Amino acid sequence: MRHQRGEGKLGCIVSMLVLGALGAVAYKVVPVYYGNSELIDACDFIASDASKRPLEVIDREIRSKAKELGVLEALTDKNAIHVSKSGGENAGTCTITLRYKRTIDFYGVYTWTLETDKRISKPIFENIG
Repeated sequence: MRHQRGEGKLGCIVSMLVLGALGAVAYKVVPVYYGNSELIDACDFIASDASKRPLEVIDREIRSKAKELGVLEALTDKNAIHVSKSGGENAGTCTITLRYKRTIDFYGVYTWTLETDKRISKPIFENIG
């Protein structure tokens, strides 16, 4: 019978390579998803507080937040952000539509496009209180 020590260096090396590859992918993907999520949350907040602000101010706030978060694709296309209000004199709806694409380049090996097509509608109540 032969006696073997049972060291497995190859398995450790493969595991470290897989872990490194997952870390490199996360380094590219997480900031893009985080920026999108934060922009959508900001639009949700802005739409729910849109009763006395004109459309131009709301649009400017959204574009400022997109610039702050680094979502430049929402700023380059004029149709990426659309703000509208509808309804009567005392109540209505504020609708914000986000429609843009962000491309993630995985170190020149692969590119992936994340499409954002989100519509946020919130009721407007002007004379409460």
